[in-house]
Parts: sequence; structure tokens; C-alpha cells
Amino acid sequence: MVRPDIKLLSGRNTLYLSDKIADSYGQDLTPVEVMQFSDGEFEPVITESIRGCSVFCMQSTFAPADNLMELLLLIDAAKRASAGYVVAVIPYFGLARQDRKDKPRVAIGAKLVANMLVAAGAQRIMTMDLHSAQIQGFFDIPVDHLEANAIFTPYIKQLNLDDMVFASPDVGGIKRARNYARLFNADLVLCDKFRSKANEIESMNLIGDVSNKNVVLVDDLIDTGGTLTAAANLMMEKGAKSVRALITHPVLSGKAHERIRESSLTELVVCDTIPLKEENPKIKVLSVAPLFARAIRNAHEFKSINSLFISKK
Repeated sequence: MVRPDIKLLSGRNTLYLSDKIADSYGQDLTPVEVMQFSDGEFEPVITESIRGCSVFCMQSTFAPADNLMELLLLIDAAKRASAGYVVAVIPYFGLARQDRKDKPRVAIGAKLVANMLVAAGAQRIMTMDLHSAQIQGFFDIPVDHLEANAIFTPYIKQLNLDDMVFASPDVGGIKRARNYARLFNADLVLCDKFRSKANEIESMNLIGDVSNKNVVLVDDLIDTGGTLTAAANLMMEKGAKSVRALITHPVLSGKAHERIRESSLTELVVCDTIPLKEENPKIKVLSVAPLFARAIRNAHEFKSINSLFISKK
């Protein structure tokens, strides 16, 4: 089978990561110029022919909303330039926390974004650690849902921690924490929290024993850091030897950096799906670029991406 040429495109605010993905893949990014109007409107222009090519448009959709709009315009431009196949590569899928109608008269933002990506012309989605795995069902096109445990697991192994226990900072992340516990044949604990409103915790309780344990908290994203740091402080109060966290997407808004620096966390290990806004001695960044490069290659060569996952059996 003759495979079409591949073109790697990037939105502006994900160039820091797209350059690394392209380098890992072994191919330069296809140039994209963005015309900027004085009122803030912008127009991406693909500066070379992509007719008949497999086109991978890379952009995380973190705030501001311009990142999502730029990705949609880039996909539309590729479709109108007669690309043979268009894949949206979204390392961080924004609005994923809006995945259900949990109160009256609210939007389901994740579904809306899914509809817009398909309407723009995306024929496949490639992303990592969605806030809820069932968001894949919002799409009627293929979704390659990569997992950060392929990056975090080797890092934890090389630390050679004894008496390790994995933890979820809330009930929603229990499945993710259980998967890590199975991988390392370790125990599992849970923090049960109650929120009175968004980004504010009213109470938190620990379910399980962490005394004399090295605790590893796992979650898909960290926003203000309130939940994570409260969980870490609680575990140290309960006798843990150390607490570190593996969080895929470092949203880190508000006073997050300050909270992390002042918390009981030994370290916070994150991926580069979102760029850090400031340096923090407690934060270590691991790159997703090699993993996405392999996923892009497998997708282009019509191969399974199953080999990129770590078995949980």
C-alpha cells in the first residue's frame, strides 16, 4: 500500500511541544503563517501544498479560547486545501471537565468541542488522559486516547521507592489510581472531599492507611492545586514518609504555584501538554513528545497503537 505524504502542522501556542514531537518523528513542521488583525481576529495560512497528504494538526486547547479557535481554523484550512486525511492532535483537551449535565441549565462543553472539531473537518482525534474516558463516546470518528502512565511508570520505577502506596485525591480518580496500584502491586488509598462550590474544598477525609508509606498521588490535571496540596498535607499528618504526585496536565491557575511550594509535596511530576507559566523547584516536567511521535507514526502507517500502552494485568 502506498502511504500518502505526512504533514505536521501546529498552532502557535503549542509550538513549544510540536517542535519536540516533529523532532522525535524526524520531520520538520510544515510552515503555518498566522495573519493577525488589529481587532484580535486571526487567520492561519498553510504556506505549502498539502493536497492528498495525511495532515496532523497539533494544538492543546488550554486557555485562552483562541487556542481552540486556532485549531478549528487550522483543521478547516487543511480540509479546504484538499488534505487526504486530517487528524487533530490535542495533547490537552480543554473543557473536558464539562462532560455531563450535573445541574440544571448548564452546557456540556466537552460534547460541544467534539461537535466543533468534527464540523471543522477532523477525521480522527489523538489526545491524552481525558478528564473522563467516556468523552471518547462524544465523537463519531476514531479517537486515539493515549495514557501518561507510559511516561510516569518508568520514572517511578527508577526512584526505587519502598513501602509505596498509590492514592487518588478524589473519588473521580479512583480508577486511574487503581491502575497504578496494580502495575506496582501496591496498596490504594482515597481522599474523600466535599466541595461547596468550584475550586473550594469544604472538607476532606482519608480512606486507608498511609503511615510509614511513600505515597504517590495520581490525577489527570491540577488546576488551583487546592485539592492536591490539601491531600498531601493530610497524608503527611497521617504519618506518611513522603508524598509526591503524578499529574498529566499542569493547568496551574490562581495560587497553584504558591500552594505547591508551601505544601508537603516532595515533588509534583507533570507532562508538557500545557506550558508552565513560571518555574517551580518542586515541579518536574516529563515530555510527551516521543509518545505522540510514535502514535502519529503508527496512525500514519496504519498500525495499532496498542504497543504504546502499559498493560494493567
